[in-house]
Amino acid sequence: MLKSIKTSVVALILVSTAIIVHAQKKVTEGTLVFAVTANGSTTDVKTKFNGSLTKLEIENGPALVNIISNTADKTGLLLIDVPVAQKQFAVKVSKSDTEAQEALLPKYSDYKATGEKQTIAGLSAEKYTYKDDKGGAHELWATKDVDISAITSAGFFKGLNAFPVKYSAVINGVSSDLVLKSLSEAKVGAISTEIPAGYDIVTMDELKAMQGGGE
Repeated sequence: MLKSIKTSVVALILVSTAIIVHAQKKVTEGTLVFAVTANGSTTDVKTKFNGSLTKLEIENGPALVNIISNTADKTGLLLIDVPVAQKQFAVKVSKSDTEAQEALLPKYSDYKATGEKQTIAGLSAEKYTYKDDKGGAHELWATKDVDISAITSAGFFKGLNAFPVKYSAVINGVSSDLVLKSLSEAKVGAISTEIPAGYDIVTMDELKAMQGGGE
């Protein structure tokens, strides 16, 4: 039943914390929309943020997926709604769960601005080169136009000192290309980490078993 949402739930679970920003204009509440291409298909991934809380919204096949993260204490909540099956599942994410995921992230360093620039989602972006811990060379586009405090405490690109707006990443073994489509500063209201009524609470292992092993 849940096999069609493997990539979004497992491969994209860290997208909401995959951005590390230290920039000029502080934005404390709003919505980011990234186009995420993985396994040959592209999905718009929307992340609402307010203070230290983020809410990642994904529509994937028959499922509606929300990933709520508290970047201050590294806890979170995964909500999956499958209307056609009349099923709703909730997975609590502990600090240790988040830290275990962070330990799997690649280590990047040696960021260098190239001077090449373009506009992405209305923001002035510059190309950077960087290296991974195996000596591989990479590049990304990032901006210093904005500072989003909700997502400054974690991510792939610690030490970059800019907000990545176009980059590639391997997330849980799946190669993904991400491009920022829009940034809205419109109010999104309170983001709750409470489990709504009607959701069955399951573990991540139980969820992966429903997905056919989580491959």
